[in-house]
Amino acid sequence: MSALGRVVRSGVGRRRVQTLVIGLATLMAVTASVLAGSLLVASSGPFDDAFARQRGAHLNAQLDAGRATVAQLSASGETAGVSAASGPFGTVSVAPRHGAMPLPPLTVVGRDTLEGPVDELTLTTGSWAERPGEIVLSAGGGQAPLGTRLDFPELPGAPSLEVVGTARSAGRTADAWVAPSQIASLTPSGRVGAYQMLYRFDAAATTADVRKGRAAVTASVPVGAVTGAQSWLTVREVAARDTALFVPFLVAFGVLGLVMSVLVVGNVVAGSVGTGLRRIGILKAVGCTPSQVVRAYMAQALVPAAAGAGLGLLAGNLLAVPLLSETADAYGTSGLSVAPWIDAVVAAGALGVVTVTAWVSAWRAGRLRTVDALAVGRVPTAGRGRWAARRTARLPLPRAVGLGLARPFARPARAAAMVAAVLFGAMTVTFAVGLSSSLNEVLSARNHDVADVTVGVSGPRQGPPGGAPGAAPDPAAVAAAIETLPGTGKCYGSATAEATVAGANGSTRITAFSGDASWGGYRMVSGRWFDAPAEAVVPTQFLAATGTAVGDQVTLHVRGSAVTVRIVGEVLDPRMDGMLVYTDAATLKRAVPDLPATGHHIAVSSGTDVGGYIKELNSALEPLGVTAQGREAADGGEVILVLNALTAILTLMLVAVAGLGVLGGVVLDTVERVRDLGVYKALGTTPRQIVAMVLTSVALPGLAGGALGVPAGVALHAMVMPAMGHSAGLKLPDSVIAVHGTPELLALGLGGVLIAVLGALPPAGWAARTRTVTALRTE
Repeated sequence: MSALGRVVRSGVGRRRVQTLVIGLATLMAVTASVLAGSLLVASSGPFDDAFARQRGAHLNAQLDAGRATVAQLSASGETAGVSAASGPFGTVSVAPRHGAMPLPPLTVVGRDTLEGPVDELTLTTGSWAERPGEIVLSAGGGQAPLGTRLDFPELPGAPSLEVVGTARSAGRTADAWVAPSQIASLTPSGRVGAYQMLYRFDAAATTADVRKGRAAVTASVPVGAVTGAQSWLTVREVAARDTALFVPFLVAFGVLGLVMSVLVVGNVVAGSVGTGLRRIGILKAVGCTPSQVVRAYMAQALVPAAAGAGLGLLAGNLLAVPLLSETADAYGTSGLSVAPWIDAVVAAGALGVVTVTAWVSAWRAGRLRTVDALAVGRVPTAGRGRWAARRTARLPLPRAVGLGLARPFARPARAAAMVAAVLFGAMTVTFAVGLSSSLNEVLSARNHDVADVTVGVSGPRQGPPGGAPGAAPDPAAVAAAIETLPGTGKCYGSATAEATVAGANGSTRITAFSGDASWGGYRMVSGRWFDAPAEAVVPTQFLAATGTAVGDQVTLHVRGSAVTVRIVGEVLDPRMDGMLVYTDAATLKRAVPDLPATGHHIAVSSGTDVGGYIKELNSALEPLGVTAQGREAADGGEVILVLNALTAILTLMLVAVAGLGVLGGVVLDTVERVRDLGVYKALGTTPRQIVAMVLTSVALPGLAGGALGVPAGVALHAMVMPAMGHSAGLKLPDSVIAVHGTPELLALGLGGVLIAVLGALPPAGWAARTRTVTALRTE
């Protein structure tokens, strides 16, 4: 081994704490960066590849067959800006049944082939529907296995179709496909009522491009013919939500990790140079060139950084596997993994940052003259911090505490580094606490768990005494029992129905309320809650999927009937990809006259004991065969559990780095002044006073770091949380973002002192245990 190699190995071995700090900081930064990079690529890459391969539709338009002819629709494919078109295909919304079990509604399209100039389908299982009586379902829909018969008893002739295959459309243009001749039998009137046209545009990279293309197509057909349309960008966004949701907060942790790596490496190398001046002088005296000295100190930082980067790559790849598996399943790929170029870029970037930071800090070692280094040794500048020591001596504090409080002013650069380490630690904790609180708010909005008592009417029931098992209760009797019971404060009923929406595929769930449900935990983003029939509120994702906005009208197809509602409000609700509609029960009276309330939600009067109220209500409901229950614990949801777990892991790592950053600085300071500590001990200072002196030396940096880190963490949370909501297709109200309370912020600010004290405990114990004679002999 060369002489320079021995110097590097010796330095790494002697500074074990600093070595650990650099390695952990680099591991943290690389892990978060690999996760963020891999998820960012996976959030769009598979979809883009499949969409290009299958010539996916940039616009999926649904048109009224009564307002436009087949010839007019075919001619729309020649509109300026349209590069290719497929259709018109007959389409209909149907509600199938499997035996006695109802299934979600389907948007069915009549196509005679998989191929086409636009939206070439990929057959994943079975065969194509080539004759009447057969149906092919969209892959991943989870409707029914091959061979299942789907029945339509409400249609004329009660047709029945056999599932013969599944196919995948990159643009998700339909839920199922049948032979074109089958559409008439699935339409109540017996003739095609709507057509589907699929377009590709010359330019469709942005929302503005697609809107321009849609306007041109709409102008080329009769007025009112276009009843709905869906942009490929909306489908792309939905496909990317599961992975893109993680990107903003992982980027935030990655940046924090990189910044802390720069801080830690710079502080450690600069501290090593500052406390090793005499060693540097000896190295130069025995023949080491300035360049070799600089390289030696850089290598002492790069060795643990390289180890941390290697472990970070391993951890990032392992953590990315479960997050990428769902994306792989969605597109039928054999599996997704972190691209090698992401590992290479992240590792090179992290080590490059460490190299530059270490070079800047080690440059001083190369510039030192040999004589000056040998003469100066480790003695700090004379007089530095004495004014602080004089002022703290006047305070009514124990002398050991006063000396500790004055110590940061003797080494202001090192104290500033400690402040920065605590700052980022407090910032991380504040951000993590805010993130967890915001996710809980989203969870609460999703579960709508404000009601004290719920009564479920749907599902299996135990019939009334002496009655037939499973006898259906009378909804009016249930409502009357609730309203007449003392202690009932507010109450509303709810019923659900499945529907489809023109221009959007898949099922949409309508929840119809009887009574005022505005107090039921529904968080409004914009607009207002509905207060009349034919008005509705919908989630943000619904607006994006249908291309509508608050104030627009939308047509819902419910059990073969068209129901038009005006959107008056936007609500926060991430369930079912946001394909939900909330409206008044009277809105569905014409389409579903027999739709009874399937649940009741009750808020008890002030001062009413909920347990006693439930007991009395169940006594009244027992003859009707239904039961009441209290508020249940919220379901955490897989995505939120994963987010919370990742947040906890990354936060603990960053807080550990912050604590180790403080520890490294205190170790350097303690080693530098070990002879002073020996003098204090010789003069009668006890080990407990030595511990107090060391711990109070980090109190002010900890307090300053906490005071600066908490508002920085709040600002980071206010920036990242809306970005996460946007990635999930959500607009978050202020109540979900402004989650930090004043007592909580004060406690988090004092947490900076806790981080600093915990980081200083090991060197404080070492200083207290050091023998006086040993400390006095140390140079």
